[in-house]
Amino acid sequence: MSSFGSQMRKRLKELHRAGQNVPKIMEEVAEGATIEAVRVATENTPPNGGAPIAGTNTRSGQMAQQWEADSVTNPMGGALSGGKTFMTVLANSMQYASYVNDGHNVTKHFVPGLTINETSGLIEEDPDNKGGIIVGTKTTYVEGKYMTQKAIGKYRSVVRKELDKRVQEAFR
Repeated sequence: MSSFGSQMRKRLKELHRAGQNVPKIMEEVAEGATIEAVRVATENTPPNGGAPIAGTNTRSGQMAQQWEADSVTNPMGGALSGGKTFMTVLANSMQYASYVNDGHNVTKHFVPGLTINETSGLIEEDPDNKGGIIVGTKTTYVEGKYMTQKAIGKYRSVVRKELDKRVQEAFR
């Protein structure tokens, strides 16, 4: 199977031979694919899947929101690179995003300010609490969510489909 890059170069050459405005098509396809990638990354970032946001002050959904805030969906480049390169960015600036994406080990350690709610049994953050709890006693590894890889896969899928569609339209 050929690489993503070689497949794209082949489609772009076909569009060029058909007399299409390849830089404009590249820009449009890159933007649409990046918007879809951001959507997929957001959907796969916790809390997701209908998971309730549980525990006071513990889960905000801010990391999921950062995909849209930090990503650049409007292609950069184009005229600056002679119309040959367009760059978009899928990004998340949350400090712990890579740990959620890739997974991480959990070592037994004390976390100040965390408590277990006696009524609900949920972990809660209480910044005024002088105590804390020891975490990492039951779970030694947290599996990654791989939201970045899923988003990149969606990006590639959209680019392939869109360029195939544009080639078919060009040769009608």
